[in-house]
Amino acid sequence: MQKLIIEGSRELRGEIRIQGAKNSILPIMAATLLCDEECIIYNCPDILDVKTTIEILQYLGRSTTFEDSVLTVKPGNLKKSDIPEFLMRKMRSSIVFLGALISKTGKAEVTLPGGCELGPRPIDMHLSGFKQLGVRINENHGKIECSVIKRIKGAEIMLPFPSVGTTENIMLAAVSCEEVTTIRNAAREPEIVDLANFLNKMGASIDGAGESTITIKGCKKFNSASHKIIPDRIVAITYLCAAAITGSRLVIKGIPKNFINSVIPLFEETGCLIKFFDEKNLQIYSPERLQSVKTVRTMPYPGFPTDVQAPVMAMLTTAFGTSVFVETIFGSRYKHVDELARLGANIKTEGSVAIVDGVKNLSGANVSATDLRGAAALVIAALAAEGVTIISNIGYLKRGYEKMEDNLRSLGAVIKQSM
Repeated sequence: MQKLIIEGSRELRGEIRIQGAKNSILPIMAATLLCDEECIIYNCPDILDVKTTIEILQYLGRSTTFEDSVLTVKPGNLKKSDIPEFLMRKMRSSIVFLGALISKTGKAEVTLPGGCELGPRPIDMHLSGFKQLGVRINENHGKIECSVIKRIKGAEIMLPFPSVGTTENIMLAAVSCEEVTTIRNAAREPEIVDLANFLNKMGASIDGAGESTITIKGCKKFNSASHKIIPDRIVAITYLCAAAITGSRLVIKGIPKNFINSVIPLFEETGCLIKFFDEKNLQIYSPERLQSVKTVRTMPYPGFPTDVQAPVMAMLTTAFGTSVFVETIFGSRYKHVDELARLGANIKTEGSVAIVDGVKNLSGANVSATDLRGAAALVIAALAAEGVTIISNIGYLKRGYEKMEDNLRSLGAVIKQSM
């Protein structure tokens, strides 16, 4: 079991360029199934979830090469329409292959996906959307079998919640239908826009991505496409948190301002100054000690992202005063709290609410990651803690962060990996 060993209480200095977005690359990789020609994806992050998705593509019959952030997916014999349980269990995002397989082969067989345990995340909305597209669905003991009797038909689909995964899956399923499909109350994340841009390059006609209503008119044949993945806004905010808690000054390159607009006021409330010197590069100036914030409430995009709730909470563990968090997206996204407490944080939770009373100092300890973003939170806290912190289960971290220990070391952190 790999571990990270971090000696804290050090300022960070330097600059870092942000990797490609995890939440963008995975559905785009699934979308390459639709094309029987070569697709080239640039700025692909070197993370475990990408490697798992490559395994799925290869199982289904595609051949791939991945080198220097360039992923090439080559056509092959796509003879399978199922994904084995051991691959589905590795990550939640594997469910997005359901829409791509339905679109490409007219059938799909998967089990319920795995990934981080963040509370109930039912796929009922996905299946409801498929049914409205004319897909026949059979569920039996955790196995989901989908089939299209004649062809996918266009539909107008109203989502009860702007779910990112559901929006992506419906887009991937509907894109081979020549009729028009409309998704209302669609997710608006930049990653949705990135997927739509890639599908349009392959020949689809998708309008409205990034807004609450998306219209999809597909095509019969998809052509080769090359595409550059957008930068990862969650990773960018994670490094902002690391800079803020350590009283550091960092330059962060390659992140558009509009990707992180929802969190800039929060950092300013803590006493940080974020200065953009052009549209995609910024510098953060952090005070010696942060101020608390009144309330952090997670919301669908363009609201405060649930994926940075844990890193921001870690950042505020040493802030002066009391900060309140309200988690509205996932029911079990406070698992990092107990591990932060081992470092000396003072956090109380009740239901969806967490109250953080800032302490003057954290102290190094042995802690264990429980999920991807919780792992990042522990790294952030460890960077500020006095003494040595050992973080186990860092496989979670590697699911979404590319070479994080190397990046932090280049900024002056004392950090190493160990078995």
